[in-house]
Amino acid sequence: MSFLLWIVFGLIVGFIASNVVGSGGGLLTDIILGVIGAVIGGWLFQQFGMRGVTGFNLWSGLVAVIGAIVVLLIFRLVRRA
Repeated sequence: MSFLLWIVFGLIVGFIASNVVGSGGGLLTDIILGVIGAVIGGWLFQQFGMRGVTGFNLWSGLVAVIGAIVVLLIFRLVRRA
């Protein structure tokens, strides 16, 4: 995917994940954590023998949201400490 699509994808994923978890980090933080979450989600799913992030589609969105939720939960734990 192009860099711009990763930003848009990260924004959407970060927004959804932050609404689930409640990060309170702001728009830029949601974008960054959404993109990181997409990468980590794709990696995690591949480790379990499943497809990771394959492009701008529903499956990749689900994988990325799960990864972003994990990243946001870790972010909240670190931020509290």
